[in-house]
Amino acid sequence: MPPDVLCDGLAKTFDGGVEAVRPLSVRFEGGHTTAVVGPSGCGKSTLLRLIAGLERPSAGRVEIGGLPPAETQRRGELAVAFQDPSLLPWRSVRGNIELALHLARRPVAAAHVEHLVRLVGLEGFADTRPAELSGGMRQRAAIARALVTEPELLLLDEPFAAVDELTRQQLAQDLPRIWEARGTTTILVTHSVNEAVMLSDRVIVLSPRPATVVADMAIDLPRPREPEMSRWPEFMASVDAVFAALSASMARNSLAIAAQ
Repeated sequence: MPPDVLCDGLAKTFDGGVEAVRPLSVRFEGGHTTAVVGPSGCGKSTLLRLIAGLERPSAGRVEIGGLPPAETQRRGELAVAFQDPSLLPWRSVRGNIELALHLARRPVAAAHVEHLVRLVGLEGFADTRPAELSGGMRQRAAIARALVTEPELLLLDEPFAAVDELTRQQLAQDLPRIWEARGTTTILVTHSVNEAVMLSDRVIVLSPRPATVVADMAIDLPRPREPEMSRWPEFMASVDAVFAALSASMARNSLAIAAQ
């Protein structure tokens, strides 16, 4: 069963006193896609790293299906795709994708790997090394690597930021069908409000740093989501509501800074 993710009083202050995440409590519902949006530098990526167990919280806890992140990692049930693809330069695209299976102690299913290579638009580049790829192509390889283990929890940090607009639209159509079909719990960090509304069942809006939750909105749109839905009044109403929450939060933050 896809796990819930619980953040309970979760906070992070880095050495030097930089407060990135102020104590927050939120539950990400299992089997659903939740988008996290907020101003640049607000702590979105830090929150994702805390959930992944890649940062130690200063306070509070994270539970994935009732277990700590390290246990979910040990079982190979958690996958992350960050803005930096972090591909091994001496491995081909295929080799980098297969590495995720080796690390998760899963058998390599060649047909599954090739399917993902095609799905992310890298057909013909499976044997190519990262140095020979564009930034967008490396990012697509990293997305395929995150998906290949069929994780229970998928964490995506600006996964489409480096790809061109046409590819971005295609990936935004094709990839959700994979994690939705499996009921994967997916948490997506994005700067694009339109992308957040198009891909998610729910949007969480964070304040300027240090991050706190300022809005939590359900996105009640049918699936599958098609590009033409972006012109629907219901879609635009959701986009406007997210923008309004972001703007209100940034205005409050500016007033607080001015009052200091």
